[in-house]
Amino acid sequence: MYQLYYYPLNASIAPHFILEELKIDFTLIMVDRKSNAQKSADYLALNPAGRIPTLIDNGFAIFESPAICIHLAEVHPASNLIPQIGDKNRALFFQWMMYLTNTVQAALMVYCYPQQHTTDVNTLECIVAAQESRITDMFTLLDRELKDKDFLIGQTISVADYFLFMLAVWADELKNPPLSFHHLSQYLRRLAQRDAVIKVCEKENLSLADYQ
Repeated sequence: MYQLYYYPLNASIAPHFILEELKIDFTLIMVDRKSNAQKSADYLALNPAGRIPTLIDNGFAIFESPAICIHLAEVHPASNLIPQIGDKNRALFFQWMMYLTNTVQAALMVYCYPQQHTTDVNTLECIVAAQESRITDMFTLLDRELKDKDFLIGQTISVADYFLFMLAVWADELKNPPLSFHHLSQYLRRLAQRDAVIKVCEKENLSLADYQ
């Protein structure tokens, strides 16, 4: 049985989506960020980066949210959550996963935690404003990409879709949030109807009212 070390609405939500989508047995283990439990000796023994999430797969610890998601998809190929080797969509899958993790998520982390990216508190507002502009451009690109498409890659849902849904949740307080984009909002509302999303959001206390 898998064990997912998580904290509600953190980067653990994407692998939580995947575990529910796979309909497999797993256990959730809360890591209390409020008490900095991710920096405890016990947790660091599993994840030396001291970040959430961590997945335990038969005693083997894996960290970094996209790596966990891809691992789960690879171990369960019948799920079709990642295109198979030889499928041209596999390259597109990795393209969009890298864009979501290295570009969109990275920008959101600076936006959400500007104090970690400067030694001058007087620059915080400028950092947030600059990042918000950059992130809006990124969602504009994704909105264009999703025109006339149900999923980001191919004809079926993939890990990338669940990862994008997580990032969209994080960005819901932007001046131009993901739901303000025409194609992106339609796409997100469809995803919000999936059983995996509904179950995870119930467990992590996230209302989907805005996605109805």
